[in-house]
Amino acid sequence: MRIVIDILIVISLFFAFAGTVGIIRMPDEYCRMQSSTNVATLGVVGVIIGGLLYSIIYLGNVNMAVKLAVMGLFYIITNPIAGHAIAKGAYKHGVKACEQTTCDHYGEDMVKE
Repeated sequence: MRIVIDILIVISLFFAFAGTVGIIRMPDEYCRMQSSTNVATLGVVGVIIGGLLYSIIYLGNVNMAVKLAVMGLFYIITNPIAGHAIAKGAYKHGVKACEQTTCDHYGEDMVKE
């Protein structure tokens, strides 16, 4: 079972590394924001699941397992919502996408102020 825990942590490291490269290489702020949200969500979820398994199997600590499960659930719910809110705020304040962006359907749903 220790191998499964280690694999989950390595997968999280892969997502963290790929997201970091994405933050550096992406052409505009919206793509970078999406990449950073993936780092925070997918990079943390594997570590939390690995910690959850470790706390249950090796430590036998149910309290820690419950805390990790609540943290994981909170992270999965709130992080994408926060990324969306930041992107919406950037869009409302006029941050432009890169020239390669071919369509912009996001502005169609916004109420004109």
